[in-house]
Amino acid sequence: MDEDVGSDVGPVERALCAGGSGPTPECRRRMSARRKQDAVLRLLRGEDLELLSRQLGVTAADLSGWRDAFLAAGEASLKTRPADAREAEIGRLKEKVGDLTMANELLEAKIERLETSHPLARRRSRR
Repeated sequence: MDEDVGSDVGPVERALCAGGSGPTPECRRRMSARRKQDAVLRLLRGEDLELLSRQLGVTAADLSGWRDAFLAAGEASLKTRPADAREAEIGRLKEKVGDLTMANELLEAKIERLETSHPLARRRSRR
C-alpha cells in the first residue's frame, strides 16, 4: 500500500509508518474522498476495523466516522424523491395562477378607485 503514504518518503519512512506503532502525524496525510469511500466499502464488506486502520495508516475512529457519514448520506439520499416533469409543470402553473390573481386584484382596485372619484358621468341635458 505505497499509495497510502506520500510519494516523497523513502522505503525506510514507509516501513516506519507501516509499523505497528500506529499512524504518526508525519505518516498521516489527507485522503481523497475516493480513497475514503474505498475504505468504507471494505469495512462494509466485513474487513476488520483495526486491521484496515493499520493498513491505511488512519485511526479506527476516523474510519468509523467515515462509515457513519457514508451511511447517513446514503439514508438521506433514499428519502428524497427525484423531481419529475409533472412537478415542474405544477410549479409553473401555480406561478401563472399567482400572476393572474395579482393582475386581477390590481385591476379591481383600479376600477374601484376610478368609480369612487368619478361615478358614472352625468349626462348633459339636450335643451
